[in-house]
Amino acid sequence: MASFADGKIEAYLGPVGLGGADDLEAVIVAFIAGAKESLDIAVQEIDSRPIAQAILDARWRGVRVHIFLEQDYIRSDLIGSPPKPPTPRAGETAEQALLRVQWLKDETDLAANREILAALLRSDVEVKGDYNPKIFHQKFILRDYAGTARPTSALLSGSANFTWTDTHVNLNNVVIFRNAHVCRQYMGEVAQLRQGSLGRGMHGAVPATYDLAGVPVRARAGPHARAGDCQEPTGAGLVASGSPSSGYLPHADRAAP
Repeated sequence: MASFADGKIEAYLGPVGLGGADDLEAVIVAFIAGAKESLDIAVQEIDSRPIAQAILDARWRGVRVHIFLEQDYIRSDLIGSPPKPPTPRAGETAEQALLRVQWLKDETDLAANREILAALLRSDVEVKGDYNPKIFHQKFILRDYAGTARPTSALLSGSANFTWTDTHVNLNNVVIFRNAHVCRQYMGEVAQLRQGSLGRGMHGAVPATYDLAGVPVRARAGPHARAGDCQEPTGAGLVASGSPSSGYLPHADRAAP
C-alpha cells in the first residue's frame, strides 16, 4: 500500500500472486467492514464470497446498503419470441427440461453471482440492475457519506470488479479516498443512479481540480461527457477509475516519493 496526501489517499496494487503488494479482496472486505451507517455500492459484478459476506455482515450490523449491478451477470438472455426451449437431456421430456432450467440447480457460469444476489435480497439489501443497455462498468463504494462527513466517510474505487478473478488473477488497483469533497462528487453519482440515469447529468459542469493535501485530484467523465473531459492530465498519477460516468485521477506534477 502506498499513502499520499497525508493519508487521505491510499493506493493498493495486486494480486500478490503476480507480484503485487496487496490482497485486493482483503482490502475491499476491510473497507466494507469499516462501515457504520451506509454503503452505496456500484460495481459491474460480484462473485467473491468474502466480499459478499462482508456486505451481508454490514447489513446485519444495521448498515444501510444499496447496490447497483450489471444485469448481464445475473440475467440470462432468452433467444426468440417466444424463447427457444432448452434441449432435453437423456431421459428428459421437454417439460422436464424446461422445469430444470427454471427451477433446479443453476449450472451456468452465473451461478455464483445469482447465489450472492439471492443472499443479498434475503438480508434486506436493496439491489438494482443497471438501466444501461451497454456494459455497466462502475466500480466504487461510497461509505458513510450522505452529505455530512464522518470519521468513517470514504470512497473506494479502482479497476477491480468484486470477483475472484479481478482480485486474485488479473492485475488491478484499488484506491481509497478519505475526503468529503471526493465523497460529495460520488454522492451525486449515487443519486443519479437511483434515478436510473448515467452520464454527466446532474453533475453539471466538470469539477475543477481539487487540491487534496498537496495532491491535485480531478474528476473525470466518460463516455457520455463533453469532448475533452477525458483528456489525460500532465504528470504522473494513480488511476482510480470509478465509473464510466465519473472517476477520479489524482495526479502530481512531481515525482511521487
